[in-house]
Amino acid sequence: MNSKLFKISLTAALSGFLFGFDTVVISGANLPIKELWNTSPWFHGTFIMSMALWGTVIGSLFGGIPCDKFGRKKTLFWIGILYAASAFGSAIAPDPYLFSFFRFIGGLGVGASSVAAPIYISEISSPNNRGKLGALYQFNLVLGILIAFISNFLLKGFDGANDWRWMLGVEAIPALAYTLMVIKIPNSPRWLALKKNDFDGALNTLRLLLTEEEAKSKLEEIKTQNPKTEKSEGLFSGRYKTPLILAFLIAFFNQLSGINFVLYYAPEILERAGLAAQESLFSSISIGIVNLIFTFVGVWLIDRLGRKQLMKIGSMGYIISLSMVGWCFYSGADSALLLTFILIFIASHAVGQGAVIWVFISEIFPNKVRAFGQSWGTGTHWVFAALITLITPIFLDADNGIFKDNPWPIFIFFAGMMMLQLLFVLFMMPETKGVSLEELSKSLSKK
Repeated sequence: MNSKLFKISLTAALSGFLFGFDTVVISGANLPIKELWNTSPWFHGTFIMSMALWGTVIGSLFGGIPCDKFGRKKTLFWIGILYAASAFGSAIAPDPYLFSFFRFIGGLGVGASSVAAPIYISEISSPNNRGKLGALYQFNLVLGILIAFISNFLLKGFDGANDWRWMLGVEAIPALAYTLMVIKIPNSPRWLALKKNDFDGALNTLRLLLTEEEAKSKLEEIKTQNPKTEKSEGLFSGRYKTPLILAFLIAFFNQLSGINFVLYYAPEILERAGLAAQESLFSSISIGIVNLIFTFVGVWLIDRLGRKQLMKIGSMGYIISLSMVGWCFYSGADSALLLTFILIFIASHAVGQGAVIWVFISEIFPNKVRAFGQSWGTGTHWVFAALITLITPIFLDADNGIFKDNPWPIFIFFAGMMMLQLLFVLFMMPETKGVSLEELSKSLSKK
């Protein structure tokens, strides 16, 4: 693989590190903030815990606009600024209202990141390495999750009642470093050619990634999808019905697996299983480690086995592990056994949905509407993520939760949804391994 291509892709994928860190770091601050501001379960779920996710919804739904107008590179730069501002503001927030505002700012960065980075990587890579390079985003995401869990554990007891402020504020350091690194990467060649009509600029970028002959050939292939030579058709015109349905379903099932439910509330869930607060934080680190290891496995396999095969493996792992987690809670099984099945659940996600989702959505839409198609898929993902995080306190709260005594029905519900996902994979999901973006556009778009 071209070393420049790898370095450029890795830089863009580092926005995934900030994504993972930002979304999970709140788990360590959850209980201290609940005690500090003593808000109602509704306020805690709606604003403090899920406000970042509502920002993510907005960022993902509208992230396609700056991606198309200003380019993928500039969008990634401003995403870094949003992350840094959110980290600093959340750390010094004097009340739950300002805290929620700055978490919302960070959410905008997360949402826009899940649009811009996968698109950028898919547009600079080739069919043979697009899967593994695209999965770098997810790899960095879970690395950010692991580092957030470790950071929360190390900062526990650092500054007494203000521990949570340090947990959130430390993110500003990698955010600023990432922002400076993005300045050096080139613009997407497909964006330059199709959105700016800058064919010379597109060719110069392609020369960084390919041989001279390959670069010229690829530019000619890209030109065949020049929007000015095609009839003007919007994303919802009917021509793109198939990729719209595929993007919606893979994003829908991603969240109905319960992955964010487990990651965001890991310490609280583990405490319900009988672990002390410090032990639950430490056990959360094991979740991050397993997530990272099996994401690496997914990255290694995605261009070998293909997207569909990984989704089959992940779906079956989901069904088994979620059913057993539900049984452990129902029967009062040992906390170590419960943690084991949670780790199997995390591994199943990392190999399947985790490795595939961002790559798959960024592949299935034509160049002309890719940014807005990515917004559609990621927007669906984050709407359901926000809804799940919003209602979780209603189910888990120790005083008023519907399943305050035992949350086993929640996991059985998620297991049932994963049975439906397996049917989707078997009968609807196409294989995109080794196919160029232009060829996928022809096969999935209705003429």
